[in-house]
Amino acid sequence: MAAANEWTKKGPLEWQDYTYKEVRVTASEKEYKGWVLTTDPVSANIVLVNFLEDGSMSVTGVMGHAVQTVETVNEGDLGVREKLMHLFTSGDCQAYNLEDLEKRKNSLRKWLEKNHIPVTEQGDAPKTLCVAGVLTIDPPYAPENCSSSNEIILSRVQDLIQGHLAASQ
Repeated sequence: MAAANEWTKKGPLEWQDYTYKEVRVTASEKEYKGWVLTTDPVSANIVLVNFLEDGSMSVTGVMGHAVQTVETVNEGDLGVREKLMHLFTSGDCQAYNLEDLEKRKNSLRKWLEKNHIPVTEQGDAPKTLCVAGVLTIDPPYAPENCSSSNEIILSRVQDLIQGHLAASQ
């Protein structure tokens, strides 16, 4: 559980621990409950998704500066994670199986290491790549899957990934 102002003192890598989990957020004396889709790395705003009985969904944004507490209610499962990951992707988006993702991850990791970029892995399979502790690359490991609060590093790593993808095709 994160308390008032503790939330904004955390960083993107700590906020990422809440992604795809069901949480209860108290902000400005109101309580919000939903699945964390993402947290903005600059403002600490939280995007919550609730799946409604009629098959639709509701999306709620909670302002980071107003967050008082964040409590994990449900760790979620692979089904919920998949549903959340694909909420805003178009129908023509290519799907990858775990074996393909593992190949893409290993290929990208080798490419980054070849370019002297420090890379670690974090999370469950499929793992997220972490570059120098300040940038993450989620599956399927394309430039648009990068996130970082440092725009210069983000741009340079995205360019490297684009070059890697172009060279491997």
